[in-house]
Amino acid sequence: MAFHLRSVSLPSKRQSNEAQVEDELQSLEAGISSPSATIEAMCDGLRRLGDVYSYIEEIIHLPSNQVCSIQERNMLDGEMESSLELIDLCNDMQENFTELKNIIQDLQVVLRRGDDASTRARIQYFTRLVKKAQKQFKKTSKKTTSDKEDCKLVKLMTTARLVAVSLLESTLCLLSKQVAMPKRSLVSKALQKRSIVVCKEEQLQALECVIGDLEHGVELVFRRMIQSRVALLNILSS
Repeated sequence: MAFHLRSVSLPSKRQSNEAQVEDELQSLEAGISSPSATIEAMCDGLRRLGDVYSYIEEIIHLPSNQVCSIQERNMLDGEMESSLELIDLCNDMQENFTELKNIIQDLQVVLRRGDDASTRARIQYFTRLVKKAQKQFKKTSKKTTSDKEDCKLVKLMTTARLVAVSLLESTLCLLSKQVAMPKRSLVSKALQKRSIVVCKEEQLQALECVIGDLEHGVELVFRRMIQSRVALLNILSS
C-alpha cells in the first residue's frame, strides 16, 4: 500500500509555534525515509515544506527574534550561507524537471514514429544530471550550522534545510527509477519493441503530470525559502 505523508496541523500565523513546526518537520522526515514512499507523496511533502517555510518566516518576525547576540548572528550568517546552496539546488531541480518533461513529451512522439535515438541520448544526459545532483545533495546534507540549543531559530532553520535536502534527494531518486533504470523503468519499457503493449502513452502522460506537480512544488519551496531569507536578512541588517 502506498505511503501517505501524515500532516500535522500547523498553527495560524498569529500563533506560530516552533514546537509544532518541529513536529511537522519530524513527520516529513519520517515519511521521506519510509520504504513505501511514492512520488505522489513527495509532491505532498513539497507542498507541506513550503508551508513550513512560511511559518518559519512568521517566527522570524516574532519580537523575540528581532534582537540577537553576536554569537547568534554568527550562527545565522552560517545558516544563511548553507541555505543559499539549497536555493541553488532548488533552481537546478526545476531545470531538471523541465528537461525531463521535454524527454517525456519526445518519448510520446517516439511511440508514434519509432525513432528513439535522440531520446535515448537525452535520457543518458538526464542520468548524468541526476548523478551530479546526488553528489551535490550529499555535500549539502553534511553541513550543519550548530547543535547548540541557545538559538532555537538557527536549529529550526537547520532542521528545515536538512529535511528539504532529504526530500529533494528522495524525489529525484524515485523519479530516476521511472526514467534511468535499465529495463525496469517506465521510460525504458516504452523504448522496447512492442512498447504499446508494455507501456501505453497514457502512462507517460500521467508521469508528465506528476513531474509538473513536482516542478510546481519545488518552485513553491524555492519562493518560500527566498521570502524567509529576506526576512532574516532584514534582522541581520538592523
